[in-house]
Amino acid sequence: MSKAIDFYFDFSSPYGYFASTRIDDLAAEYGRKVNWHPVLLGAVFKTTGGMPLPMVPLKGVYSYRDFERSARFHGIPYQRPANFPLATQTAARAMLWVREQHGESKAVEFAKAVYRAYFVDGVNISDTDSIASIAASQGLDTAAVIDGANSAPVKEHLKADVDAAIARGVFGSPFVIVDDEPFWGFDRFDQLEAFLKNGTI
Repeated sequence: MSKAIDFYFDFSSPYGYFASTRIDDLAAEYGRKVNWHPVLLGAVFKTTGGMPLPMVPLKGVYSYRDFERSARFHGIPYQRPANFPLATQTAARAMLWVREQHGESKAVEFAKAVYRAYFVDGVNISDTDSIASIAASQGLDTAAVIDGANSAPVKEHLKADVDAAIARGVFGSPFVIVDDEPFWGFDRFDQLEAFLKNGTI
């Protein structure tokens, strides 16, 4: 069987959210599975010297328009959150805990629910109570999820995962690596599909 696709994303990334609605179906079409990896762009930016897109002069103003236009073009539900961007450590750690306790499928369901809560319903996902509510909506034990997300082993797990992502060259969200070929951005998904189809571009 072909190697899995590695999908890196930050829960505060609109383009990461858009990619999250497409990556599994795209992979399945070409007989691939997807490994979902939450990362923290704040940590990445310390290496790259970058900053959140909306904070970049001129480019930031454009980005808000592009978020909305891209969502309309692809038919993806989207509403600009009132709090944007925001910290996503708790959401990322909660996803890792869910994966450890309940497996990859449940972790991906949780991740998609977090993305929907933030970019469709405007929920402040940096808030612990909000993450607990999302966990409850997925049939998870809310206290266990939050305790797990705040545990030292899971915190260390996320740190190690982010360091490993940076070591692989991950510098943004979404970032996809397939057969050692990197693709940055939702706007590269046509190229990603061509690569999956042909093995090259």
